[in-house]
Amino acid sequence: MNIVIITGGSKGIGRALVDHYVAQNYKVYSLSRSHEKHEKFTQVSVDLTDISAAEHIFESVLAEIRDLEVSSLSLINNAGRLGDIKHLENLKPEDISKSIQLNVTSAFLLSSLFIEFGEKYSCTKKILNISSGAASSAYAGWSVYCASKAAIDMLTSTIAIEQKNKENPVYSYGIRPGVVDTEMQTQIRNTDAEDFENVEKFKELKENDQLYKPEYVAQRIFDILNSDQMKSGETIDLRE
Repeated sequence: MNIVIITGGSKGIGRALVDHYVAQNYKVYSLSRSHEKHEKFTQVSVDLTDISAAEHIFESVLAEIRDLEVSSLSLINNAGRLGDIKHLENLKPEDISKSIQLNVTSAFLLSSLFIEFGEKYSCTKKILNISSGAASSAYAGWSVYCASKAAIDMLTSTIAIEQKNKENPVYSYGIRPGVVDTEMQTQIRNTDAEDFENVEKFKELKENDQLYKPEYVAQRIFDILNSDQMKSGETIDLRE
């Protein structure tokens, strides 16, 4: 049985990934705040900004997987938030903390638990971190988001280095999906120019129909992860 755990699986890229993996006959666990029940995949309700709760619930998912016959194991750290779009001095401490907890801390925690759990398995094991072009391109108003995605890129790289000499390694990958038509883009376009000077650029992308559809991104991610196109530790941009 091929198993994938996807965070932030209730909307946007995450939901498109859930649907695509289900269509490919994977057993899918979707971790998000949603309480909806689904017939084709397992929805696990969790607030990933609550680290203690995230640890407890993720361990319960792994305990369930332990009783299954596993052919491959994958974790996709997709959950993330842009947070308030403002210059750093105008951000509230609680908003900074919430973004770091979701974008960075939860990905580190779940990856750690996944790697430890996977030591018992000789099957193929993969971690995919959803990154962003903002990891290497600074935007005024996005300081926390840019920094958090840069941290995720380094997580991808260091996991690969730590696992390379293991007998049954976990492979680590990062993908920057480009500009995708999600709620995050709606938030960006509704921002005042004084808080985000690049807002017109993102409005033009929408007006010119230059946003990727989540379903296209999900298919590309699946195809890339299930081929030999990437090396462990590498982060690639779908636009390149």
